[in-house]
Amino acid sequence: MSQLDTRVPAVLLRIDRNPFHHGTLGAVRSLGRAGVEVHVVADADNSPVRRSRYVRRLHPPPRPGASDAEILAALREVAARVGRPAVLVPMDDATAIAAGRLRAELTPSYLLPDVPAGLPERVADKAELAAVCASAGLPHPTTLIPDSPQRAADDALRLGLPVVAKWSRPWLLPPGSGLRSTQLVHSPRQARELYLRTAEAGSPLLLQAYLAPGADRDWFFHGYADRSGTVRAGGPGRKQLAWPRGAGLTAVGRWTPNPEVCALAGRLVGALGYRGVLDLDFRRSGSTGRYHLLDFNPRPGAQFRLFADSAGLDVVRALHLDLTGRPLPEGEPVAGRSFVVENYAPFAALRTAPGGRELAWYAGDDRVPGWVMWALWARHVSGRLRQRLVPAVPVPAPRAATPKLSDNEKASS
Repeated sequence: MSQLDTRVPAVLLRIDRNPFHHGTLGAVRSLGRAGVEVHVVADADNSPVRRSRYVRRLHPPPRPGASDAEILAALREVAARVGRPAVLVPMDDATAIAAGRLRAELTPSYLLPDVPAGLPERVADKAELAAVCASAGLPHPTTLIPDSPQRAADDALRLGLPVVAKWSRPWLLPPGSGLRSTQLVHSPRQARELYLRTAEAGSPLLLQAYLAPGADRDWFFHGYADRSGTVRAGGPGRKQLAWPRGAGLTAVGRWTPNPEVCALAGRLVGALGYRGVLDLDFRRSGSTGRYHLLDFNPRPGAQFRLFADSAGLDVVRALHLDLTGRPLPEGEPVAGRSFVVENYAPFAALRTAPGGRELAWYAGDDRVPGWVMWALWARHVSGRLRQRLVPAVPVPAPRAATPKLSDNEKASS
């Protein structure tokens, strides 16, 4: 018998168009395996997610950059098709922020955590995070917000190169722009050029002191803050491999006990009154040993399935249990368990894992998404290689038309 209330469906919502978002597949499988009816509101036409046996129905998502009114209209259409109240699970920052804003309008059709108004937007905004950390007493890298191209160049020098450049609201970055939410800047010129793209990015540019990576320095914490504010499920993990290297998502992570990271997460939740799923990123300073909070994502992190405990509880199941009034089972942490994203770390996926391991795409009870992922990934990589290796063919300038000579001009020549 399932621990979850299988009478209550779940609706996963994602606006981000990334076809390789393995966190969505993880949520589909986690809830589907427990017998919950899972609906996916996302662009899954070219994604392995659509081939999961645990997806009950796919629904068209709002467009990227959709307004709150558009998101509300789309969710009301989904609610009419589902036919009964459902647990809403936002899977990206944009939808988590919208759900927080629209909670009153969505509540008749959806079950949502009682998070303070505006808090998801505040913690997800990189410019606001420094103030959030200050209020909770958490270390945070020195962050400057330049107000001109020259100031950006000066601030980069003031912080000491290299510096980390971030866009305050990365969910507003336009698709296809080539702008990355986070990147290293190695010169004042780079900082100046990035600042000049502020209007295109849709939010302010931040320059942040760089904390050098190293062994045992990159950590993350996933958890669920229940209605009482107690942090349940999840745990601390160590990032063993990132993609792209140095400043990317977790390609290989390991569940590793860390009381200090757990205490920092609990302090932050208590100071803010946060409720719901959270995903935090920390980096430990090599000089001071202190853990600095780098990011606060108010939704499940893509690797949340790393933290499935001995009772099978993860943060998405905790959300469903808590919102449907069911008790959360008491399980034991599975320290040493690892999580591998096969397309970003294929060799790690082949190695033995004495502490246990979960793959992002392949699963014995749901094999097709893993097979589809490799076909799509091969096409993706070959397309990127063609773009890099095939030089652009210069288009010759049009020739000027040769003027026709009149009969008199022909005769004179």
